[in-house]
Amino acid sequence: MDNQGVKQKRNTPIRHYSEGFKKRVVQDYSRGLMSKEQIRIKYGIGGKSQVLNWSRKYSNLHHLEKARSGGPMKNADKQRIKDQDRQIKELQLKVLAYETLIDIVKREDGIDVLKKGDAKRSESLPKTTPGT
Repeated sequence: MDNQGVKQKRNTPIRHYSEGFKKRVVQDYSRGLMSKEQIRIKYGIGGKSQVLNWSRKYSNLHHLEKARSGGPMKNADKQRIKDQDRQIKELQLKVLAYETLIDIVKREDGIDVLKKGDAKRSESLPKTTPGT
């Protein structure tokens, strides 16, 4: 007799997870530090879609896996532009921090940190020559 249409019993028992456990897993996944597969292995979760299903149920961040590719863009120019945009934002934050520090020093100590273009060099400081 042919057994093709008959389902076979599972070798592994079906595990039931508590609500707290599921929420803890979803919380770890939503932090974005590990992939769905890494979390599944860490917690010993059976089923490849359990973490995603729980994420849909317990979080509004179930779209993380699609949104984050984790690798470089296929178009090198787009990746370069994206990297440069990120660097520009970081530099803008640094400039803002430096300007704030300069304003604080000027206000509290009365020292103008920025020199004017026609400012003369102090005679008390040693002059340096290239190569020394």
